[in-house]
Amino acid sequence: MLATSAAMSRTAFAQCFRELTGEMPIRYLARWRMQLAAEQPTTTHLLIVEIAKRCGHASEVAFPKSFRRVMGVAPGAYRKRNRTPSRPSAAIPT
Repeated sequence: MLATSAAMSRTAFAQCFRELTGEMPIRYLARWRMQLAAEQPTTTHLLIVEIAKRCGHASEVAFPKSFRRVMGVAPGAYRKRNRTPSRPSAAIPT
């Protein structure tokens, strides 16, 4: 769709994209999705399956493998290592 929008062939678009970004469009998209996915385990309590769906990953089984390939660690381990400490809730005066 991007190649069509740019009035280019897919091959020409991919070549131009690679020259500008240093990587192929599909690899860029996979990395971008994993970066979006990486934010969620540290800021939410969503299950990994829910995170996979939110980030457009079609396969629940393949998501952890893809995440590990791009981020260098499994999603659960990433969550444990990067979890934002929860702040104590402020007391509401009565």
